[in-house]
Amino acid sequence: VQLQAYGGGLVQAGGSLRLSCAASRRTGSNNGMGWFRQVPGKEREFVAGINWSGGSMDYADSVKDRFTISRNRGESAAYLQMNSLKPDDTAVYYCALARGASFSRSAAAYSYWGQGTLVTVSS
Repeated sequence: VQLQAYGGGLVQAGGSLRLSCAASRRTGSNNGMGWFRQVPGKEREFVAGINWSGGSMDYADSVKDRFTISRNRGESAAYLQMNSLKPDDTAVYYCALARGASFSRSAAAYSYWGQGTLVTVSS
């Protein structure tokens, strides 16, 4: 399974971006999905996760009420709507497919990763 993440770019603080992630095969429609981000010199951190049906989500405290993760049930795709972006949100964003039906804040729970898409927020 290959994951393709796209939608990153340069945006001013306060702006919005929508990231998309799609799997190469329908395999994964029954798996949880997550978004993580990483900046140079730091560990990859959890941003948001969603279960297989889209009925359960979780967010890092730093993005709660600003970011929204979503997916269409039955599809191996996930989206991350990012609003009110801040310079601290600047990072490479990765989507990932969980091993099971739920999601986790731990990167170890994910078996497949996208290549990453860069989000840069200017002040």
